[in-house]
Amino acid sequence: QVQLVESGGGLVQPGGSLRLSCVASGFFFKWTAANWYRQAPGKEREWLAFITISGDNTDYADSVKGRFTISRDNSKDTVYLQMDSLISGDTAVYYCNAVSPSVWGQGIQVTVSS
Repeated sequence: QVQLVESGGGLVQPGGSLRLSCVASGFFFKWTAANWYRQAPGKEREWLAFITISGDNTDYADSVKGRFTISRDNSKDTVYLQMDSLISGDTAVYYCNAVSPSVWGQGIQVTVSS
């Protein structure tokens, strides 16, 4: 079964950190680039970060640049999103995405609140 499964979300205080993980199965994850997105209530899905197949190149949305870091471990078929200096505006459901084939995770909630 082709799927991506996110983990690592939850409730965190402002200024805190979380690391999201996304594990792929059923396809050759090491042969595809990957993205992280998020969707806050009442808003459109927002692209956050991109990583190439090798992991050598990354790109970020301005809203998270300098605070979030995308990385991957192809030996574990996993992509990560390290989130630091979290603010309330980061509250959303976070999704990982494989580019080709196009596969989406089910999403995981991140809530930033005191």
